[in-house]
Amino acid sequence: MIVASPATAGRETTPYFGLLDGLRGIAAVAVVVFHFMEFAVPDYADNFIAHAYFAVDFFFCLSGFVIACAYDTHLEKIGAASFLLRRLIRLHPLVVIGSFLGLLTFRLDPFSDLYTAYAPKVLPLLVTSCLLIPYPLVPERYFNLFHLNPPTWSLFWEYVATVVYAFVLVRVRPGVLHILTGLAAVALIYEAHAATNLAVGWGGENVGGGAVRVSYSFLMGLVVYRAQWILPTRLGFLSLALLLLAAFLLPFAKQVNWLTDSVVVLFYFPFLVALGAGARMTLRSAKLCTFLGAISYPLYMIHYPFLWIFLSYIEKQKPPLSTLAVLIPLGVLFLVLLAYGIMRFVDTPLRSYLSQKLKLEQAAVSYGKVNR
Repeated sequence: MIVASPATAGRETTPYFGLLDGLRGIAAVAVVVFHFMEFAVPDYADNFIAHAYFAVDFFFCLSGFVIACAYDTHLEKIGAASFLLRRLIRLHPLVVIGSFLGLLTFRLDPFSDLYTAYAPKVLPLLVTSCLLIPYPLVPERYFNLFHLNPPTWSLFWEYVATVVYAFVLVRVRPGVLHILTGLAAVALIYEAHAATNLAVGWGGENVGGGAVRVSYSFLMGLVVYRAQWILPTRLGFLSLALLLLAAFLLPFAKQVNWLTDSVVVLFYFPFLVALGAGARMTLRSAKLCTFLGAISYPLYMIHYPFLWIFLSYIEKQKPPLSTLAVLIPLGVLFLVLLAYGIMRFVDTPLRSYLSQKLKLEQAAVSYGKVNR
C-alpha cells in the first residue's frame, strides 16, 4: 500500500520531510516498471528490477514514520474517529477510482475474453474491490486478493495498521513498541525463509505474508520517528534516490534471497528513512520531490488495470523482447501522465470537497455542543 504525506491539518506544527516524498515517488515508478517486467520476463533471476517488490515494505516503513510524525501528539486532540475519517478521505477515493478503471479494462480488454467467464460475478468483484474486502476469485490471474486492482492488497493492510495505530499504537510505551517490533522482525525472517522471498501478501495463497510485512515495517517506522533516529546528512535527493534504487536492482539469487530480503527490510529501509528525514533539499530538488510525492499514490493506484491488458497482449501476440523494450517505457510514461491527470482533475478536487464537508460537519457538531 502507498502512504500519503502528513495531513495538512497538522502541517503548521508538523515537520515536512519533503525528500521522503521524492523517494516515495521513485519507489512508485519502480513498482510500475517492475510490474511490466514481471510479465515481460517472468523469471525473477532474469529481471533487472526483480526486487522492486521491496517498495511495499519501504512504503509501510515510511507510513509508520509519517503517521507518527503527524499524529502522535495530535491524535488525542482530534479524536480517533476524525483521524480515521481523514485517512479515509486521503486514501479511499483512489481505491474506488482504481476499481472502476479495473472494471473498464477488464470489460474492454481487446486481447482476452476472460471477462465473459466472470461476467455474472463482476458486481461482487467491483463491490469488494471498492470496499477493500479480499476476494481472490480469478485463478487465471493468480488469485489476486483484488483482481480489478491488485495493488490495493497493500492498502488493505495499510488500513489495518492505521486502525491499530489509532486505538493501540499511538499510546504504547517505547519498551512495548520495541518488543512488538522485535517479534515482528522474527516473523518476517521466518516468512522470508518459508516463502524464499518477501514478494508475498497479494494473493489468496500468501495473504498472511502481508500481515507480516506491514507489522514489521510500520512498527519500525514508528520506532524511527519516536526514537528520533534522524540522521543529518549532506547527501542530496539524487544520492538517496540511487541508494533506494540499489535495493530494487539487487540481483535475485534464489538460494540466499530470503536472507537478502530480510536484511534490506529489517535494516536498510529504516536507515534510508532516517537518512531521508535528515537530508536537506535544494530548491530544484524540492520541486521535483513535491511532484514525485504528489504523483506517487495516484500512480500506484491506477496503473495495474492496464497491466492486465499488457499481459493479455503478451499471451496472445507473443511479441519479441525488442518490441517490449519500446512498449514498456511508453507504457510507463502514459501511466505517469494518466496518474497526473486523475490526481489533478479527479482525486484532488474530490478530496477537497470531502474535506470541506468534514470541516463543516465538525463545525456543526461543535456548535451543537456549545449550545446544548
